[in-house]
Amino acid sequence: IEHETYPYLLSALRNDKKQVVAEYANQVWSGDITYVPTAGGFMYLAAIIDWHSKAILAWKLSNTMDTSLVCDVLEEAIYKHGTPEIFNSDQGSQYTSYRHTEKLKKHNIKISMNGTGRSIDNIAIERFFRTLKYDDIYVRDYSSISELRAGIGRFMDYYNNERLHSALGYKRPMAVHMNQVRIAA
Repeated sequence: IEHETYPYLLSALRNDKKQVVAEYANQVWSGDITYVPTAGGFMYLAAIIDWHSKAILAWKLSNTMDTSLVCDVLEEAIYKHGTPEIFNSDQGSQYTSYRHTEKLKKHNIKISMNGTGRSIDNIAIERFFRTLKYDDIYVRDYSSISELRAGIGRFMDYYNNERLHSALGYKRPMAVHMNQVRIAA
């Protein structure tokens, strides 16, 4: 099956400083996968962030980096938080797969993809992954996958519900998200 790529739609949301600004929750979500080093090799962490609130809406840790990983995370985010207007990702095969793009289309979500080699186009999720790795994963010695999964879960809860985010005027991401969600008519 052919993998189709889509244009980058977030350029229309740039401010005068060339930064992409989402005005409200569920306007733009970004998804990505990152490698997580373990004693036995790499695991893969897929997550979705809301561009406005910076809240992590869903995540999953897996030993395989396949289409099911990103589809499961998308389904969980939609189940918990409704649908965004735009979903942005890189052009990885998981995100360009028929299964993933059809799931987005079924929910009338506009598909946006980074330009080739432009991870900065997905800066919201990239910054989150950096924070997770440097504030938790790299400073802890997780001895098993179950410990790693539990540790990431604790960090996600802390990040969403306790950590004050400077880009949000020192508010908590999930509090901003829940107060800003617009319900589609």
